[in-house]
Amino acid sequence: MAPSGPGVRLLPNAITVLAMCAGLSAVHFAVSGRYGAAIASIAMAAVFDGLDGRIARLLDATSKMGAELDSLADAVSFGVAPALVVYVWKFQPDREGWVVALIFAVCMVLRLARFNTLLDVEQPPFAKEFFVGVPAPAGGLLLLLPLILDEQMGRSGWWSAPWVVAVWTVGIALLLVSRVPTLSVKTIKVSPRAVAPLLVLVGLLAAAVITFPLVALSSAMILYLAHLPYSVRRYRWLAKHPEAWSVPAADRRAIKRAHGVAARRLGLRRPLGGRVAGAAMRAVRRPRRTVDPTQVAAEANGQPGAGKRRGWRQIGLRRHHRP
Repeated sequence: MAPSGPGVRLLPNAITVLAMCAGLSAVHFAVSGRYGAAIASIAMAAVFDGLDGRIARLLDATSKMGAELDSLADAVSFGVAPALVVYVWKFQPDREGWVVALIFAVCMVLRLARFNTLLDVEQPPFAKEFFVGVPAPAGGLLLLLPLILDEQMGRSGWWSAPWVVAVWTVGIALLLVSRVPTLSVKTIKVSPRAVAPLLVLVGLLAAAVITFPLVALSSAMILYLAHLPYSVRRYRWLAKHPEAWSVPAADRRAIKRAHGVAARRLGLRRPLGGRVAGAAMRAVRRPRRTVDPTQVAAEANGQPGAGKRRGWRQIGLRRHHRP
């Protein structure tokens, strides 16, 4: 592709600046008490952040300055701005709340710094399908989830209690700097047969966002948190199966099925449940009963041993079967 002109190279950086302005505008709306507009501003910053990189790659307008500008804009839009919005909404003027807001902002900056350093580190091929920790846009929106619920319900509840918001803020901050693998939407490939259903789904999502914006946004955040166990499981499976690193999704499914069939053929079974395993352990630990030779001889002659009752078979009775 031919090198892009100066005007084309300016477009991705301009979108990045718009994302930063949207994030800072959220603080202005929060100070004015317009929390719905503050939420919308952070969401628009996330949309702009998803567009600038893709447009830069499509136009062959990537640059070192654009990468640095993108990190700085993310720190402002998804670190400083959401922390200030939550502080103005719930903690002002408490000093403890300011400490909580600072923790989130610092963790966001550390997360972005680690992301930039990992770009120069050689990693397995499958690692490009995952982020290390929760990415910046998702972290900024997750922080606002109690505020989104508060705006949607029209009243305060347990989700908006100061201590709940503080614990939530610290928890999201820890997810930002954690090593939890999260799926990257950038690497998802769609088959030609799934294009039409996907477009229909996009249209339904757009209608839901326009009609019920807060419900759609809160549902998206809850689904994002719910996908974390699947993402961790997928990452661990790929790490153990190098043969699936560079193959399409259909071939990966075939590899999974093949491993499942091989495990069944080898007779591998799942671990016993707690109740069955506990019974087995008790049977092993139970002391063995000493056998008396005179008792064995008596039982062989049809006579009950000493201190032992005769069974129902020995006296000619039948066991009563309950319906």
